[in-house]
Amino acid sequence: MNILVTGAKGMVGTALVNNLKNIRDNKNRTRPGISIGEIYEYDLDSSVKELDEYCKSADFVFNLAGVNRPENPEDFMKGNFGFASQLLDTLKKYNNTAPIMLSSSIQATLAGRFGNSEYGRSKKAGEELFFQYGQETGAKVAVYRFPNLMGHSRPKYNSAVSTFCWAVANDETFTVNDRSTELELLYIDDLVEGMFDLLEGREQHCEFDGVETVLKEDGKYCCVPVTHKVTLGEIVDLLEHFKQQPVNLMMPKMPVGSFAKKLFSLYLSYLPTDRFKYAMKMNCDDRGSFTELVHTQDCGQVSINISKPGITKGQHWHNSKWEQFIVVHGHGLIQERNINTGETVEFEVSGDRIEAIYMIPGWTHNIINLSHTEDLVTVMTCNEIFDPERPDTFFEIV
Repeated sequence: MNILVTGAKGMVGTALVNNLKNIRDNKNRTRPGISIGEIYEYDLDSSVKELDEYCKSADFVFNLAGVNRPENPEDFMKGNFGFASQLLDTLKKYNNTAPIMLSSSIQATLAGRFGNSEYGRSKKAGEELFFQYGQETGAKVAVYRFPNLMGHSRPKYNSAVSTFCWAVANDETFTVNDRSTELELLYIDDLVEGMFDLLEGREQHCEFDGVETVLKEDGKYCCVPVTHKVTLGEIVDLLEHFKQQPVNLMMPKMPVGSFAKKLFSLYLSYLPTDRFKYAMKMNCDDRGSFTELVHTQDCGQVSINISKPGITKGQHWHNSKWEQFIVVHGHGLIQERNINTGETVEFEVSGDRIEAIYMIPGWTHNIINLSHTEDLVTVMTCNEIFDPERPDTFFEIV
């Protein structure tokens, strides 16, 4: 299947083309039903001749081209309706009835705050043109009215989320006029997956009740149903939380599919290169070092412990705290003793055979570097962040 993507250098086009190439090159094997030959990338710097060649050979068309910030309002219609006409006329020229997708906007509903949207009217006109084309030619037409899109795009342009991410990541000033303003956001990865569903013939259909998407099996429109409704205040609060992560080590809660998970990924994409790394506080003494790596809100912390040759660390027990020791380099011995029964256990550990060993509540424990030449490196997880006011750590030799 040869695929034409118009608007290929925009935010959506770039992401879609990159991921189509992953499928074409067999790097992404999650979509075995999609077989891709050529990917034709059309954008503003492409020629009419190229469009002609692409429309002749395409087996599927994603029309993502459009104007959203013209200098003159009348350019909305020229850029959105005008190019759509050119594209469809070129397909007709070659009697190419390949399925075609149109990227429209929720503003095309002309409902609510979009009632007087020149951009919405141009998108609505483009939709009608595509539906008419489908009736005339029999080609499958899939019209998507996207809400606000959330992906890496130019800040201070047409995405408040991109602007906020850029500003927070780069210590730039920004303004939130009304923290209670709610946005419906579609994340770029979810959009791309929706386009893959369309290629497989598994797209979801819908109708619209005002600006609300209503799933409907025989709906006139298509949609990607995974969106997030969040306020501007919630967005900027999360971003400020993300910014503090290198300082307080606190990793925010990011459940699978959550808005926070997607926003954190987007935020990181705006970091200047000199902030790709950050220093960590190493607590060093003559025995080695101990460094906290990550804190979590509900799963404790992760640390790295380095013991010099011959050194014993630990020699303490906890009431409720538990730990997990994972030796990743060197050769050592872990000892544990039940403080009530006296029962003991020993585990010889090595970076050549990585294992996880629990330090059980009520068992005093230690870790000994058995090597005379190499450091012992241990990853340590714990079910709570260390609190010096309530350390739950009591010295007792094993």
